[in-house]
Amino acid sequence: MTLLLTHSDLETVLDPETCLDALRDGFVHADGVPIAGQRVRTDLPFPGTATALIPGLLPGIPAYTVKVNAKFPAASPALRGVICLHSGTDGALLALMDSATVTAWRTGLAAALGTHLLAGAGAGAGAGTGAGSGAVVGVIGAGAQAELTVRGLEALRPRGTLVVHDTSADRAAQFAARHGGRVLSSAAEIATAADLVLTATWSREPLLHLNDTRPGQHFTSLGVDEPGKAELAADLLDAAVLVVDDRELSARVGALRAADATLGEIVRREHPGRTADTDRTVYAPVGMPWQDLAVAWTAYERAERDGIGRRVDLLA
Repeated sequence: MTLLLTHSDLETVLDPETCLDALRDGFVHADGVPIAGQRVRTDLPFPGTATALIPGLLPGIPAYTVKVNAKFPAASPALRGVICLHSGTDGALLALMDSATVTAWRTGLAAALGTHLLAGAGAGAGAGTGAGSGAVVGVIGAGAQAELTVRGLEALRPRGTLVVHDTSADRAAQFAARHGGRVLSSAAEIATAADLVLTATWSREPLLHLNDTRPGQHFTSLGVDEPGKAELAADLLDAAVLVVDDRELSARVGALRAADATLGEIVRREHPGRTADTDRTVYAPVGMPWQDLAVAWTAYERAERDGIGRRVDLLA
């Protein structure tokens, strides 16, 4: 029997704290997996792309994931697909899950973890509220991944005010209302106001340049997950400590310079990350198959325990 988990099922069984623990543990141990994850992307003869991430593997989890996504930027939602959770014992399909939900959770919460570890205590507090009452968080692109990043940050550190900008005024206003923030009219205004800046967009042109920023700020860029996309300009990347989730995949995307470290190295304390309060830091992940497994396995165990989801026999 295969367990089917919809968006609402996943939202019922997942919580930020448990998923953050699973992702942090994954960053500690993922480099010990003997089989490298693969990320395969192709254009389609339609207005979209197809991407597969295989296999999601982590030590200690007796299963693996295969994710297949369709990304159609003009559609709503733009990302659709499935995650297949297979038994590592016999390949049985344990669960079939909505991939957009799992992707938002693993991407957003991994981004929250990277932001927390790299930003430092003050995080450029000259223009914000400072470490005592929490850094000002700026959001550029008010979608599902930014939503989970903000939720994850709230579980990891005190937060000051929130400022948000989006190409959709309604989406920005709704995001601000959910998080007690306010809307600003441009990406540059966000960078001026915020200590921590999160970009999660489809942009193929840089949204921020070095002269939009100040020493001590942290930037997390979630939009550089495929060739041609670029949220942060080259001069800003050159001036910052650049951290990625995987050097090879990030180099293949081509929008980033060579990384200074991976987040796994930061979590394992093999690299210091920020070494001075004046350092600019950037976390720019592309997404790894094992991150899908970390969240999918968490969801599967909770759903099994609590009787969530629907079972079907695909072999009937």
